[in-house]
Amino acid sequence: MTEALKNDRFLRALRREPTDTTPLWVMRQAGRYLPEYRATRGRAGSFMALAQNPELACEVTLQPLERFELDAAILFSDILTIPDAMGLGLSFAQGEGPQFAHPVRTRADIERLGVPDMEGELRYVMDAVRLIRRELHGRVPLIGFSGSPWTLACYMVEGHGSRDFAHLKAMTWNEPALAHQLLDTLARSVAAYLIAQAHAGAQALMVFDTWGGLLGPAAFQEFSLRYMAQVVEALKSDAASRELPVILFSKGAGQHLARMADTGCAALGVDWTIDLADARQAVAGRVALQGNLDPAVLLAGPEVIRREVRRVLDSYGNHPGHVFNLGHGITPEVNPEHVKVLVDEVHSYGRQLRG
Repeated sequence: MTEALKNDRFLRALRREPTDTTPLWVMRQAGRYLPEYRATRGRAGSFMALAQNPELACEVTLQPLERFELDAAILFSDILTIPDAMGLGLSFAQGEGPQFAHPVRTRADIERLGVPDMEGELRYVMDAVRLIRRELHGRVPLIGFSGSPWTLACYMVEGHGSRDFAHLKAMTWNEPALAHQLLDTLARSVAAYLIAQAHAGAQALMVFDTWGGLLGPAAFQEFSLRYMAQVVEALKSDAASRELPVILFSKGAGQHLARMADTGCAALGVDWTIDLADARQAVAGRVALQGNLDPAVLLAGPEVIRREVRRVLDSYGNHPGHVFNLGHGITPEVNPEHVKVLVDEVHSYGRQLRG
């Protein structure tokens, strides 16, 4: 695991150090928009079979790096591995997204939950991290990740995807102590999961708070941010994870960037609903920023993509501490050639900005 990195732009940017150009990676860069991914998933037979096979997870993690000059790889997995390891029976119905056979709705359900064994039920994730690090040969850094405690709880209580996750939101109002008990168990689980990924070879860690934006300002701080801060604090207590930069990404929560920076994370992901200049002002240089092109721009033509890339880069300006990314995950309808236009323009215009 000591092989020197050939490209450390991404990690330098997270440390707010100068880079020769703006580094980038793309959320869901290994996914259904790539024909080679679809072929590998077809061989696996299902999404879960693919995610739980370290060799195939490694294969799809590396696929986008063969096409594009990306500055980081991200572990191919799913945010719901932790609740699946807790015995909730995760499955993916065609066209319907994730479902749990055993949602948690009662005090007894929640009291039965415990932190999973990271080298037991979740060993397949750690084996994938170890294998990907070996196969990267120091080409770019590897990002490990988890869903946030709030986002995991949304799916676990609802039992499936939702627009509003009303069951968990009702719990926060009617039984707040029970919601806190669930979120504390999940925060300890997420921290253990990310620490295990750090020991397995991850070089940066990211927390996806996909549904934090559903909460009002006070509820966001109480039920989402509080537990992300608990995770960051736990990561700083371990010798392996304390050395790694942590990125927090809370979709739809741009108004909370200043408070999120207070957690001690290295960087904040930013969705496309806030201008990067405003985000920079909000965090006052305390953390790096990652983002924030609207994923739908990749459905437009090459000239539009180049124009919008330049707009995002101009918004951040010629300052250290920016990792270019989409404001959310790439969608399956995107033409891979449009991603190449994106990658090439970010690197080309990023060099121009640096003079």
